[in-house]
Amino acid sequence: MRSMEESLRAGLRELALDLNDTQVHQLLDYQDLIGKWTKVYNLTAVRDPAEMMTHHLLDSLAVIAPLMRHLEKTQMADLSRAGQGSSLLDVGSGAGLPGVVIAICCPTVAVTCVDTVAKKAAFIKQAALALKLPNLTGLHARVESIEKSFEVICSRAFASLPDFTQWSAGALASGGVWLAMKGKQPADELTALPPSVGVFHVEQLKVPGLDVERCLVWMQKQ
Repeated sequence: MRSMEESLRAGLRELALDLNDTQVHQLLDYQDLIGKWTKVYNLTAVRDPAEMMTHHLLDSLAVIAPLMRHLEKTQMADLSRAGQGSSLLDVGSGAGLPGVVIAICCPTVAVTCVDTVAKKAAFIKQAALALKLPNLTGLHARVESIEKSFEVICSRAFASLPDFTQWSAGALASGGVWLAMKGKQPADELTALPPSVGVFHVEQLKVPGLDVERCLVWMQKQ
């Protein structure tokens, strides 16, 4: 049977992600941490390690290349920000998917994972310490109450697009983008978006080892 590390490295090759050994082991340690905490706090319904690898880790890793392309493009467009880090808010983060994965893969991105469940926010804080991720913050709050602004606000299986954008609009920086991870293209949700939210790209994703539809919906304020 293929080891977790072999499965992860094979998935990374398929996604064309070039991570170093430290990052690979942080991802594996993170999965172990989810498994340990789930026994007590029920962080996720997925408990089988192989299923966790495809449904959680590789599913979240599929967003990394598109996110990095976007961040590089915005930095090139604004030369005054060249070399500076970016800020990202993961809404309804739960066990930190995809926020913790982004923090591991993109060390220059300051990632804040927000959740209304205190135990889940506590898990993110513990993960930041255990995995030595100074760019990761866990926050126990409602997203509507956040006063800081972020260049990217993402969510994975959190809420409908109209609710996600409405609740988090106050935290989106000027010129920032929303990034929603979805299954099949959510036609009804896209139609229900208000005129103040514009969809500028819907990107199909292929998750290694997962034969299901996945897409990223990119949005911005109009």
